[in-house]
Amino acid sequence: MDAVRLILTGRRALAGGADTRELMAEVWQAQALAQAIGSRLAVSGPPELRGEALGLTELAGRGCGVLDPPELDPGGLRAAQLTRLDDARETLLCLGGLLAEVGMALVGLASAAADETTYWQCMEAIDAADESRDRVREMLRKLAAREEVVLSENDSRRSPFGGAPCA
Repeated sequence: MDAVRLILTGRRALAGGADTRELMAEVWQAQALAQAIGSRLAVSGPPELRGEALGLTELAGRGCGVLDPPELDPGGLRAAQLTRLDDARETLLCLGGLLAEVGMALVGLASAAADETTYWQCMEAIDAADESRDRVREMLRKLAAREEVVLSENDSRRSPFGGAPCA
């Protein structure tokens, strides 16, 4: 399944989480998906993103590690359903939105936590989500810089008299 579609599914599930257990499961799912997207970009994404993508993989893995893994039905892990990452920019924009929503959900969970364990899990997960989002923003910045270079190269190849490139 395409990464953007999985992210949108995760955003809807996070918004529909009714209780602490469901929300924590959705936060874990979102971090696992961020980890899978980071891995995919590190292996087959644009070369300038690979270092940041590895960092995203590590940070999102830390986000999963601080939370108790949810009990999922076979095939319920969204990250395992990732088969395509068609547009890195669109994927990263959507992932950044999901990670922002994860952070907000965790703030709400932490402030309503009935015990210290849940509170500290939320705090650690907030930190991981925030750092993951920073990596996503950095990858978006690098993509924008790459697009600028490509556009300026295309402009320099154009004839000074207009029309098609002079290749």
